[in-house]
Parts: sequence; C-alpha cells; structure tokens
Amino acid sequence: MSDPGALARTIAASGVRDVRLMEALRETPRAGFVPPDLAQWAYADRPLPIPHGQVTTQPSLSAKMIEALGLEDEFSVLEVGTGYGFQTALLARLSRLVYSVERFPDFAATARENLSRNDIENVEVVSGDGTRGLPEHAPYDAILVSAAFTSVPPPLAEQLEVGGRLVQPIGSGGEEVVVLFEKGPEGLERRHAVTGAHFVRLYGAHAF
Repeated sequence: MSDPGALARTIAASGVRDVRLMEALRETPRAGFVPPDLAQWAYADRPLPIPHGQVTTQPSLSAKMIEALGLEDEFSVLEVGTGYGFQTALLARLSRLVYSVERFPDFAATARENLSRNDIENVEVVSGDGTRGLPEHAPYDAILVSAAFTSVPPPLAEQLEVGGRLVQPIGSGGEEVVVLFEKGPEGLERRHAVTGAHFVRLYGAHAF
C-alpha cells in the first residue's frame, strides 16, 4: 500500500462512511506525518512508533473517532494530543479552526512543520497540558481526546459548547472503549461506544 487513496479504501472497508472524511483522507498524505524512516509503512492501517514511548493513532481508529464528532465546516475544534499532526490535518480539512494541545514540545514543533509543509493553515498547535484545554479559545463545537483516562477531564467538559460532541477513550490505558459524549444543559451525557481501542495514558493536572 503506497498512497492515500489505498489507505482511504482500507478505512472505508472498516466501516467509516462519512463522505467528507473519506475525501480528506484521500487528500492527506500520511507519509508527510510520520518519522521519515517509517514512511514506507505510512499507508498501512497501523499505529507507528514515535519518540517518548508514544505511537501514532491507527488511521481507521482516528477516522472512526472523527466521524463520531459529526464535524461541520464552521466548527471550532479542540484536539488533545497532536502527535505528528496527521489526525490534526484531517480535523482541519473538516472544520473552520483546530486548536491542538501537545504535551511534548518536540512533537508540537514537528507537527507545526508537517502541517505547514502540507499547506494546512487553519490550525494552532500549542505545547502544554491538554487536560486543561484552552479556555482562551472556548467554547468548542467538538473535542477529540487522543489518550485514555477513566473520565473526561472537567475543564474539557466545561469548554465544550452546549450541543457539542466530545470523543475520548475511557479506561486506564492499554484497553479502552472510545466513547461519544454530547453536552446537554446539565452537562456531558454519554451517547454510545464508538469502538474498542488501545491507547496510551492521558497525563496532566486532570488525568494521570
């Protein structure tokens, strides 16, 4: 497998149906968002190792999480966990603005370079504690959390717009259920499980 179109077909076969998302996958070369020495594996539907004991999210898993958010062109999105920026690029192609918080400064710098090189400009990548969110840009229409914790960090719930959706792996790290939440007048409400998954732990003031 050697091109975005082939990866998109694999992801479609996994059950993803969102037409706009499939187009974003075809337009986004994952090889530009992985370590150069792993580029030969970029279009396989698998996670890839990156520094600090982290891995990139499996593309079909990213796609299922993004699809669950029901993104629209005018949305403002918060992403927790930028990695090398592939998922961030997909979010950016489907929304108006993406704010992405990355714990590791070197990852944040690499993601900025990758996004810029691929002419994706409607993203702001911030190095910091994603469990605190980014209150200065809230509220968000959608929030995607790319690491696991046993519950949704309260600041993220607070920064989500009423009617907005949040997707997060719920668990202690290693074997989780990705859950879709929606914010109602009384706070977050669990909607349904999106998929099973294996994620690294979410670290920060409001997590591990």
